[in-house]
Amino acid sequence: MRFERIAPCERLRPYIKYFAISESIEATTYKVLPSFGLVMGFQYRGQLSAVVTTNEIKLANAGISGMANSFKTFKNSENIGTILVYFTEVGFAAFSSCPANELFNHSISLTEIFNQQKIADIEEKLQRANTDEARISMVEKFLLNEMKVTAQDQLVIAAVKLIYETKGSLRIKQLNEKLAISQSPFEKRFRKLVGISPKKFSSIVRFHQVLQELDSAKSFAEICYENNYFDQSHLIKDFKQFTGETPENFRLF
Repeated sequence: MRFERIAPCERLRPYIKYFAISESIEATTYKVLPSFGLVMGFQYRGQLSAVVTTNEIKLANAGISGMANSFKTFKNSENIGTILVYFTEVGFAAFSSCPANELFNHSISLTEIFNQQKIADIEEKLQRANTDEARISMVEKFLLNEMKVTAQDQLVIAAVKLIYETKGSLRIKQLNEKLAISQSPFEKRFRKLVGISPKKFSSIVRFHQVLQELDSAKSFAEICYENNYFDQSHLIKDFKQFTGETPENFRLF
């Protein structure tokens, strides 16, 4: 399997973390863990399906996945090739007026958000392209054409920054106090732009911090204490929600 990250052009960097080329010659079933932003995908060959219990649901060749609070399972066909677009936490709003929270736990076709003919055109061009560079250029052009000139919500950006700085351990009451905001109205703004509530976003950030520390020399009790979990059972409960497994048995594939 090949997974290669590519930086976006300068105009897209405030909104997109990176592009990725993902290719596999073998059919594979794999997990995707909750991440920090929306992800758009263009299959230029092959087919991707979501696996729900024992059912395989074919996904659109051009689609987008919203934020999620648990792992998802996917299965790709043989000889698949995909361009992935990883948005920053608030980046999707620069390209669509669709509230990010409406995509929570969903993977939908891009034709539900963007012009159907434009999506058909880029799908056809991507299938004909022969190089990574050409495909990335096509996706960048599509995004630049859809980009809207809007002011970013600096308060939401500040909240995201604080959550990262505290590795997801900052209590929501403390977050509200630091930013001098009222919880209910701000939570609506946060969910609209990020896709989930500040509390859920914090829990995902904290989970990824735990994930990084599992291979360290720290004991499980130390990891639990340093990441402000009430106890080990609380950490295990969160971990099972995000991965489907206990920390001891965790595996991505």
